[in-house]
Amino acid sequence: MDYKQIRVVCSTEKLEEVCAVMSMVDNGLMIEDYSDIDENLKTMYGDLIDEQILNADKTKAAVSIFIPDERNPAEAISHLRTRFTELNIDTEISVIGVKEEDWAGAWKKYYKPLRIGERLVVVPAWEKYDAKEGDLILKMDPGMAFGTGTHETTRLVAMLIEKYVKENDVCLDLGTGSGILAIAASKLGAKSVNAYDIDPVAVRVANENVNDNGITNITCGRSDLFAGVEEKTYDLICANIVADIIIRMLPDVEKFLKPGGILITSGIIEERAEEVLSAALKTPLEYIEIKEEKSWCAMVFKMRD
Repeated sequence: MDYKQIRVVCSTEKLEEVCAVMSMVDNGLMIEDYSDIDENLKTMYGDLIDEQILNADKTKAAVSIFIPDERNPAEAISHLRTRFTELNIDTEISVIGVKEEDWAGAWKKYYKPLRIGERLVVVPAWEKYDAKEGDLILKMDPGMAFGTGTHETTRLVAMLIEKYVKENDVCLDLGTGSGILAIAASKLGAKSVNAYDIDPVAVRVANENVNDNGITNITCGRSDLFAGVEEKTYDLICANIVADIIIRMLPDVEKFLKPGGILITSGIIEERAEEVLSAALKTPLEYIEIKEEKSWCAMVFKMRD
């Protein structure tokens, strides 16, 4: 099996947060942190330590994960970029042994038509697909934004949108990435969808995908969670982000979700599910269900009438 090493360089003060985000993708972390080496030299044989390590920038650390090709490393990279942007963490991401310009196009070989749920079919913009009766085609080119449909969190939310969205619903997609979930809601009958992301690259990509799908009822914009969201109440809100960000946004949901409205959250690892549930139940939200795939969870709540 072939693997790709994804290496993330960050400041040492952000190392713990970077490790937490990367462990959501893969638990096998390789950490390079030499910030305390000078202190440890007092009790170590300094002449046995590689000179490159001794001269390394002590303010920087690096975390690597190793992703098998069959898991689509490109999706992992997009996922990491999105999460670091949401958490306002500056990083440098590289794929060891692959030139960035080569990787930018090479990842497409991992991205093929994918059926999600009963009717949704995600089709890469450069692929041909013979649609079956009832299929709703989502033509996608994620570029450098998160959201191809191959990641568990995206699939979970898409399936839940298919279950809960109703015709003529007004929907909100926070952390839209490639726009895939907003497009899914529109294709499934939503009257309108407002899609927001903190990353301007994601907003541009989402707009391009919306236009490529010939959709006119989706508006894409830049916002940090609800900060720049149009002040109106929604029938359905989805947020495929991370547990910490979801917990931070939960107290504000009541201002934007109609009584009886549905909130779908994901990007939650199993270990954080109880924490998210506990935070949600401190608000007027009522727990409906949880859907799981591998180590990821998506949770559904309803605003009390």
